[in-house]
Amino acid sequence: MAWEVFSIIGTIAFAISGAIIAMEEEYDLFGVYILGIVTAFGGGAIRNLLIGLPVTTLWGQDMMFQIALAAITIFFIFPHHLIQHWHRWGNFTDAIGLSAFAIQGALYAVKLDMPISAVVVAAVLTGSGGGIVRDLLARRKPLVLRDEVYGVWAALAGLVIGFEVLTGDIFLYVLFAAITALRILSYMMKWRLPLRRLNRA
Repeated sequence: MAWEVFSIIGTIAFAISGAIIAMEEEYDLFGVYILGIVTAFGGGAIRNLLIGLPVTTLWGQDMMFQIALAAITIFFIFPHHLIQHWHRWGNFTDAIGLSAFAIQGALYAVKLDMPISAVVVAAVLTGSGGGIVRDLLARRKPLVLRDEVYGVWAALAGLVIGFEVLTGDIFLYVLFAAITALRILSYMMKWRLPLRRLNRA
């Protein structure tokens, strides 16, 4: 049950996140749909490639595609004055999508009896893969590659699930809330990972 819930939450959050970036970049309606869909399903496609599953499994998610399209449509026609703070909305939906898909990806790897390293990789790629593709298509530096604390939270979710620290749907929902809150705190408080610059000659 939890896996399906996180799939729906992640799909809606990342579809809206992609739509926000597309609208910020002044893409037309078709571009908004494309970027929203790519953001919602890009992470799962990358994960499937790396753990040996056919990418075509994505096409069996008719309901998820319908949910993503509906979320993008509703957001696109939303009154402008209610969504004028694009940056704040984008960070919030991105945090929700990261948390939901990181947990979903980790659960998927555990279901396939993958080792802990694969569980962590699945969590990171599912949680941030769609955002990476979105940012690259929008010609932006991917969030996960900046000095912001971003992918670390997905890896943390993968470790907690992979080591089976706690089990049960209630625990997974608490973990989802915790990872989302940590991501929101990290950009509000401007937490940063160590950064080393090389001087150019």
